[in-house]
Amino acid sequence: MNLSTLKPAEGSTKNRKRIGRGTGSGRGGTSTRGHKGAQSRSGYSSKPGFEGGQMPLQRRLPKVGFKNINRKEFHGINLDTISKLAEEKGLEMIDKAILISNGLASKNDRIKILGRGEITKKIQIKANAFSETAKSAIEAQGGVAEII
Repeated sequence: MNLSTLKPAEGSTKNRKRIGRGTGSGRGGTSTRGHKGAQSRSGYSSKPGFEGGQMPLQRRLPKVGFKNINRKEFHGINLDTISKLAEEKGLEMIDKAILISNGLASKNDRIKILGRGEITKKIQIKANAFSETAKSAIEAQGGVAEII
């Protein structure tokens, strides 16, 4: 067996349609485009969503929803995550830089502390927002919930 003798398996390849090469080819004349109409012309391209004059799907369906342009998106971090981090690293104070360095947030995130879990020791936490349950849990242990 040589590389020069290799060829594709029988029936795996087809010749391309040679369109517009005379009437004898069977694909001359209108070149498989039919008679007249936009689709028979050169340079034709249909608009996205065009359904041949029928009302397109995106216009048949009603508008729905609303996106508030003033919404402030927060990245939530729960108390159980923070208490685990504080115990592992032996931290008294947690701020945005510490959360970023430990991979819990990215630098452009607004951080909100949420109340799932429990805190076991006194910690000072600095964040953009706190839920009511998180703030009360932090202060119950003698810690400080400081809004940046």
